[in-house]
Amino acid sequence: MAIEVVTGKEATIHFDAQKCIHSRSCVLSHPDVFVPNVVGAWIHPDAQPVAELVRIAQNCPSGAITVARHSAGTTATADSNGYPIVNTVRVRENGPLAVEAELLIGGQPQTNPRDALCRCGQSQNKPFCDGSHVAAAFVSTGEPSTVAFAALAARNGPLNVQPLPNGPLRLVGNLEVVSGTGRTCNKLSETYLCRCGHSKNKPYCDGSHKAEGFEAV
Repeated sequence: MAIEVVTGKEATIHFDAQKCIHSRSCVLSHPDVFVPNVVGAWIHPDAQPVAELVRIAQNCPSGAITVARHSAGTTATADSNGYPIVNTVRVRENGPLAVEAELLIGGQPQTNPRDALCRCGQSQNKPFCDGSHVAAAFVSTGEPSTVAFAALAARNGPLNVQPLPNGPLRLVGNLEVVSGTGRTCNKLSETYLCRCGHSKNKPYCDGSHKAEGFEAV
């Protein structure tokens, strides 16, 4: 599905349906901007000031929404693409891993600092989530156990996400693992996160992908 681009008087909203994980934060917080299940236009950039549109994009956990200001008839760099002060991966209940950082995925720098990564093993767009966890009735807690951790020397910087062939996601860089309720569960500079959906120690990999015959590039 193509990215929807809706231009208002002061800003343009880009919506990538393939990245959307239906967290509904945009619809519930600003039903005047995002009006789903209607005939015709459903995205209305002029319903809120530009600063608020940018905040909506910053709160989108999957990076499906980005916002660009207009300046002197041109589109400026999207405010929603600013890198976070703290790199995080949020474990969503029965859903994906929502990562926010200066991202490199598969060695490629990402223009958006937010992405949702598949952890059910069913996405047709790996390593990204495409919502397949819903149809697959994937069940996994968003409240992993808290482990002992030390403070990181730095909390931001590049985060390299490496999907290992037929294996987990290897994340290298400063990272805080955060539960769905906002509890910090771990701080580390390298980890392996399950993306086959079968680990008994989610969100971390425990090698179950080998027994399950998981296949993914």
